[in-house]
Amino acid sequence: MADIGILNEGALHAALKQDYLGDNGRAEVPFGGFVADVVRDGVIYEVQTSSFSGLGRKMQSLADLGPVVLIHPIAKAKYLLRIQDVDTGEFTRRRSPKHGALVHILRELVYLPSLLSHPNFAVEVVLTEEEEVQTYDPKARRGRGGWRRKGRHLLSIVERYRLHCADELWAFAEQELPEEFTTNDLALSMGQPKALAQQLAYCLRHMQAIEVCGKTGNALNYRRVASSA
Repeated sequence: MADIGILNEGALHAALKQDYLGDNGRAEVPFGGFVADVVRDGVIYEVQTSSFSGLGRKMQSLADLGPVVLIHPIAKAKYLLRIQDVDTGEFTRRRSPKHGALVHILRELVYLPSLLSHPNFAVEVVLTEEEEVQTYDPKARRGRGGWRRKGRHLLSIVERYRLHCADELWAFAEQELPEEFTTNDLALSMGQPKALAQQLAYCLRHMQAIEVCGKTGNALNYRRVASSA
């Protein structure tokens, strides 16, 4: 286990950036008025460990200039390291019951709903094994106290998945859909909560892969656009 003192908010980002640098990449490269995390073999790799909110302008501008891959880690397995006493360094460590999955990238893609249609743009999801460092804050949760995340540390890379078109998002719908469907139908097809189905529908609609064709009660009906198949 790494020294607790070096585990800060940027540790995960730094580890992933180093991984994508490889042997011949360049880091922190000025590019089109922005600074790219990594440029390797003519491709820009941008690491984003938090929300995609606010990234649209930068990603659009970079993709207009050349190939861009936006890297995003999702913890398939996570260990929680809780520092009980900052003076003594006393801590506990346990495995989190929560497990991230590829489909959870939809929570971020809603911030860039049209960019996957850009020929130069892709998102690479890195499923990881991580360690999350937490400290206790008595003022958290409206003064009732709680644990605050202080940093994420990469333990290993489990798998990588690259997404760059609507067909790859359709893969989240594992069961056949009716010709006209609602987000309830989509959730059943995905085997996921309705919120994720709504996010998938939002992305597909902005990618012009589905269109609204009516309503069932208060729910919109969708159908696939033939040209996206």
